[in-house]
Amino acid sequence: MAPNTRPPVGPSLTGWRPRPRPTRDPMVGRYCRLVALDPAAHAPALFDAFRADTEGLGWTYLPYGPFDTLAALRAWLDGLATSDDPLFHTILDEAGTPAGLASYLRITPDTGTIEVGHIHYSVALRRSRAATETMYLMMRRAFDELGYRRYEWKCDDLNAPSRRAADRLGFVYEGTFRKHTIYKGRSRDTAWYSIVDDEWPTLRAAFEAWLDPANFDTAGRQRSALRAQRARG
Repeated sequence: MAPNTRPPVGPSLTGWRPRPRPTRDPMVGRYCRLVALDPAAHAPALFDAFRADTEGLGWTYLPYGPFDTLAALRAWLDGLATSDDPLFHTILDEAGTPAGLASYLRITPDTGTIEVGHIHYSVALRRSRAATETMYLMMRRAFDELGYRRYEWKCDDLNAPSRRAADRLGFVYEGTFRKHTIYKGRSRDTAWYSIVDDEWPTLRAAFEAWLDPANFDTAGRQRSALRAQRARG
């Protein structure tokens, strides 16, 4: 290093303040609502919804499940309902029926980072407008309402559907942590993705254009894909 040359440093964050923690207030969209997990109210419908996955394949890459009885699911949900991190929400479909779960986790107000995870959709919810809107609503709360700087997605490196979803939703792949953890007696390499606050305005516009009812024909088929909406940004 040349004399009197200072090493490079990151951008100044003068005025930065720790961000608020996410609340349990509902998140309301056109096609779904997210509400605080309430095991007594939600467990029976969630159990019925999850049973449509008769082979339990949707639980493959989660560290728990499947749950063979309502009592087992209810006991698991009871253990989560009072947690602030992870902070679980139940996804209600257009009819108001519980159809899935999602959470915020690894919430770090001091640095403005937050992760989305523990996502489990019923068969009926998968690949639906409500599924995409769920992710949009959670991002919108993190960035617009709470002012977080970084929004993370992590999954088993072998979980191809999760990796495709992260890419479709606009997350940027950052690398894979090898032998990162162990779950269900298996070693896991973990793929890391993120969206940062600078990227959110363009991504938000793409989500809102895709979710607009005008983007769907009378049979509910999309006229323009989310990837195409993102490319226009």
